[in-house]
Amino acid sequence: MTVLPKKFLMPLRREGLDPMPRLAQQRAAEPVTRFGRVFGITLWLVTGYEETRRVLDDRDSYSTDIRPFMGAGSSTDIGGLGFTDAPEHTRLRKMLTPEFTGRRIAAFLPDVERIVQEQLDRLEAQDGVVDLVSDFAFPVPFAIICELLGLPVEERERFRELGRTRFDVNGGGQGTFGAMSDTQDFLLEEVRRQRVQPGPGLIGNMIRTHGDQIDDVALAGLCDGVFTGGYETSASMLALGALVILQRPDAAALARDDAGLDRLIEELLRYLSVVQIAFPRFALDDMDLFGHDVAKGDVVICSLSGANRDASFGADSEMFSTDRERQSHLAFGRGIHRCVGAELARMEMRVAFRAFVRRFPDAVLAAEAGSLDFHDLSIVYGVRSLPVRLGATVSSHARSEVAQ
Repeated sequence: MTVLPKKFLMPLRREGLDPMPRLAQQRAAEPVTRFGRVFGITLWLVTGYEETRRVLDDRDSYSTDIRPFMGAGSSTDIGGLGFTDAPEHTRLRKMLTPEFTGRRIAAFLPDVERIVQEQLDRLEAQDGVVDLVSDFAFPVPFAIICELLGLPVEERERFRELGRTRFDVNGGGQGTFGAMSDTQDFLLEEVRRQRVQPGPGLIGNMIRTHGDQIDDVALAGLCDGVFTGGYETSASMLALGALVILQRPDAAALARDDAGLDRLIEELLRYLSVVQIAFPRFALDDMDLFGHDVAKGDVVICSLSGANRDASFGADSEMFSTDRERQSHLAFGRGIHRCVGAELARMEMRVAFRAFVRRFPDAVLAAEAGSLDFHDLSIVYGVRSLPVRLGATVSSHARSEVAQ
């Protein structure tokens, strides 16, 4: 990404929590635009809500398989669902989806609550200013994914370090792809180990249920997709969501209120849109794209952060509002590549935000919002550090009474 012309980076940049003003100006003028050419490929940018929805729903006109562009090698053969087309995508997703049904997610709730409470205990033990990014937002989804996948406890620290390197964009694209290869190799090694002795989590369940239908590389790819789709994205939502809650008393009130919590979560998902763009779509044939002539091989980029600020969400669509009527946002994507773990992510946020505001009702931001260090260039938007002064805590006895 570091070698692309600046104009191509505009959909990945923000001013604080808001997309660049140019994105809204472009959406208002023309929701589909020819973005230019790079590496001999024409790029199209889609910023309107309806246009984005229809592109993401179209399963026949596009490919999302980027593996031909990544060279040879065992690790780059791992594509995961996001980079796989039908019919292979259909076959793999059919295997994975049962792991994320409402019943399975509900059964996982006690683990999520335990993980959140344990991390809050660690925050409370610090007794002062904490960094909600490193001390809460990242540890919670990491622990949840390790439990979900069924990774051995003794291997989790090694996996944590690989994940930290992978999502550090300071080294540029080459470093990121190298770290990606390392995490994929780790998961491939774990799949091969559990092929002999299946564990209690998703990897073991997939082997027990579909072991003769999926090879090690494909299963490791699915697990890598679960990791990438649920780690940095959830961490960014927890951190940025907490930032909004700390600055908005009305948001904090909804986080404490079981009846209003879901409305808060949906508005945070829409407003923050931490996944800024959808998987790139490669046109399979010459086609008409809302009045534009798109050639076979052209790349269509859908701006999720742009579409989720579309005027169809109301005249105040650029603002966060606790009064917004619920509407179908695109924070989890849409169509065949919609995030398979969307309900798990929602559950994590419900548990984490509610538990945090109830445990630390007097928590305040310990820095000026304008001084926070946000990611300058990232497909998954986030903040590097979020210093918070916790203040007084609710006693364990009071927390028990609240829980009852």
